Amino acid sequence: MTKTILFDLDGTLTDSGEGIINSASLALEHFGIPVPDRQTMRVFVGPPLRDTFVKFGMRKEDCDEGIRVFRSYYTTKGIFENFPYPGIPELLRDLKAAGHKLYVATSKPEFMAEQVLARFDLAQYFDRICGASTDETRSTKEDVIAYLLKETGDVAHAVMVGDTAFDVIGAKAHGIPTIGVSWGYGKTEDMTAAGAAAIADTSQELFGLLNE
Repeated sequence: MTKTILFDLDGTLTDSGEGIINSASLALEHFGIPVPDRQTMRVFVGPPLRDTFVKFGMRKEDCDEGIRVFRSYYTTKGIFENFPYPGIPELLRDLKAAGHKLYVATSKPEFMAEQVLARFDLAQYFDRICGASTDETRSTKEDVIAYLLKETGDVAHAVMVGDTAFDVIGAKAHGIPTIGVSWGYGKTEDMTAAGAAAIADTSQELFGLLNE
């Protein structure tokens, strides 16, 4: 059975933590907000920036400036402090060869997602790369998936693959099950509690689950 597979990007296909954490740290410092240890800063990988900045003490009215500072570093340097997880290129190649339709559904701005995937020669495997809009009218995972489904009309045997509860919740809003991956930045217990259908610990295990 061929499937429509929606992949998250950060923490699922590529380890973008270094660039995102460095960019977020600069934005917090810009407002004199204490920057916690890097382990704590891992929560910046995945969710919309605005939501996470507020959780770290940034005033809502300062978030536009915070995002500007973040992107001033990220778009020139941080975006490339990044690398594909082991086995991901092979996984995408084999899924494509098996006849599945592959898409990206990420909360990262779409043009940035396209840059990252092109840099690592992964864009070739996807029928469509969908991300957040630059004006933030499309920012959450639920928003992005709604946009993807509207643009493609592709819902046959759909499944989401992601590393956080945000992926599970966003996909569930559209009746799509999620397979979580344990190598990213979310907690497996949070994904399970949110309703993940399964958790994969390796790319090989993920391939098996997607072909069931």
